[in-house]
Amino acid sequence: MKYKMPDRKNAASIIESAKKTMDFTLTLEVDENSAITITRNIYECFRSLGDAILVSKGISAEDHVLPIKEVSALKIESERPISLVENLRRLRHNINYYGYNPKIAEVNDAISLAKSCFYMAYQKIKNDIR
Repeated sequence: MKYKMPDRKNAASIIESAKKTMDFTLTLEVDENSAITITRNIYECFRSLGDAILVSKGISAEDHVLPIKEVSALKIESERPISLVENLRRLRHNINYYGYNPKIAEVNDAISLAKSCFYMAYQKIKNDIR
């Protein structure tokens, strides 16, 4: 972990980019060909939210663990616990480093988590960095 100047403007830009990517990703049809892309994109959007939190605090993460922990620690009321993004991190890791192909049920679970938590987390972070 490295410390630098807090940058709220950059943090705001990061979360807006994540929202735009999530909006697009959730329009994709779920099938075997899109499974990896959807899963990776959803994960990256959550990770970007965590990056934005860190950037707004003046912290630079060296890996994905800290940004995901920041997102997992958010206090939001949703149908599903936000802490499940940690499972998404492991799934994405298996896809990227072990050639794992997610099952349709896993993709649908990631979509469910995104719909349940992402936009609430996005709004909370957006309000916090203002």
